[in-house]
Amino acid sequence: MSDLPAEPTVSIKTRKSTTLLQLFSFAIPTVGAGYMFCLVSLYLMKFATDVLLIAPAIMGFIFGVSRFWDAVSDPLVGYLSDKTRSRWGRRRPWIFASVLPVGLSFWMLLAPPDNLSDNLLVAWMAVAVIGFYSAQTMFVVPHMALGAELTDDYHERNKIFGARHAGWIAGYISALATMYWLILAEGESSQAVRSLAAEQSTYAAAVTGVMLLVCVMFVRERPEFTGRGAENPFTALRDIMRNRHASLLIFIIFIENLGGAVITILTLYNAEYVLNAPQMAPFFILSYMVFSFLLTPIWMPIARRIGKKRLWFCSMLVTAFAFGSMGFLQEGDDIVLLVLAAIAGAAGSCGGTINPSIKSDVIDYDELQTGERKEGAYFSAWYFVSKSAYGIMLMVTGFALSWAGFVPKAVQTDQVVDTLRFLYAGVPFFAYIFGALMFLRFSLNEAEHAEVIAELERQGKR
Repeated sequence: MSDLPAEPTVSIKTRKSTTLLQLFSFAIPTVGAGYMFCLVSLYLMKFATDVLLIAPAIMGFIFGVSRFWDAVSDPLVGYLSDKTRSRWGRRRPWIFASVLPVGLSFWMLLAPPDNLSDNLLVAWMAVAVIGFYSAQTMFVVPHMALGAELTDDYHERNKIFGARHAGWIAGYISALATMYWLILAEGESSQAVRSLAAEQSTYAAAVTGVMLLVCVMFVRERPEFTGRGAENPFTALRDIMRNRHASLLIFIIFIENLGGAVITILTLYNAEYVLNAPQMAPFFILSYMVFSFLLTPIWMPIARRIGKKRLWFCSMLVTAFAFGSMGFLQEGDDIVLLVLAAIAGAAGSCGGTINPSIKSDVIDYDELQTGERKEGAYFSAWYFVSKSAYGIMLMVTGFALSWAGFVPKAVQTDQVVDTLRFLYAGVPFFAYIFGALMFLRFSLNEAEHAEVIAELERQGKR
């Protein structure tokens, strides 16, 4: 780093470091959110098709409709949180308001009444799916925006979002126990699964609510950013698309998440219907999550040494290799499966730490160009893109499995198995490779970011 310019002088207003209490309070809600997203992402589709007996195409359609609604709700929440004025700040009122809808919608997903007709059951799940993602938007977008505000430091942001990623993965790991119990309950009866799912969703809703309140109580916002949001959502969107760094990231995130979504959606299907080892699915996911959690701290010093861009680029290539290799696995390759999962988890923790840190730097660049602080608008755009990729792949996989002739709880035809292999390994491989190649065009580095912050200080905005 000797060729980089010296760090600019930091004024009193510029925040460089965060306390342990801030880090803990900021990260703790993601444990509950991670738990919920784990079950929704990895198990809900299987729960709906195998337990509730809803056709994959119908569930795919429901998820697709929810993405259309996200096109309205995500930018609206981002814009409104940027414009919010209160004694709590801009972000915490939204996090507080999300407590009840987050818990209620998650409970609805896993606890539909037993006596519903087929049509009413589909309607219930549609409301629950749309409600869940809307409620999560109320939390995730302001929470990510809050993380970007906590510090201006190029590398301190890695620590903040590393803590957030670790909390998220901790939630995923805790959800694996629940998912394992649910899979075991499938061997008893559908009613056993439904009873257990309803019980666990109730506990999760309550605990997550407490975690959200901890964040609201102990994290403090920066008053100098209040009142500096965009005039309206359309000008915010215009600025995002004019920001060359942000528009490139939108494309990369969309492509990358197409690949990641398939893994999330089809892990249980791949284990049961391709590898004939449904009992291995929780261990595969556990291997991924444990290595993702344990290796999170190492990316911070490595990023200081080689830079965020180079590190994230390498993680995309490793992810492509790990997931692409899974297409060659055969029945009995359990150890290889776990090793590849560990490699993918390590690379995933890198992306989960560095990705939002880079996004925060891009928001500083926008502030220099426009004079506005619109973290909510930016993170809502990126969040919508990632959810859209997930929704698209849910529709694609749902229709692809129906087209191939998928039959729940049965021996699948060669056509179904080949379809699962291509979706599970081929799509992620090509998506991450293409995303990595596009990321080579990204140019906002540490030196340029230091110049951005220095100029903002000269303008009195720090």
